Amino acid sequence: MTDNATPITMFGADWCRDCIRTKKQLDELGVPYTYVDLVAQPEAADVAREISGRTNIPVVVYPDASHHVEPSNADVEAKLRELALV
Repeated sequence: MTDNATPITMFGADWCRDCIRTKKQLDELGVPYTYVDLVAQPEAADVAREISGRTNIPVVVYPDASHHVEPSNADVEAKLRELALV
């Protein structure tokens, strides 16, 4: 069973279309998440890069410690269903 108290973390930036799309999807699905704004917190880009091994965003980190980089809406929804978060 997944610990639903552990939030999803999304690293992104407001200028990134994929980030805007993924944030909108999480909001519409009512899934709680922590948003790390890489413009407001540029040092967090190093954390996102350590997690993903890439510089692409968004980086979405799930409660099971898995992650997606630049995921499609289908990828995110499939993972959320797998974790029983939707």
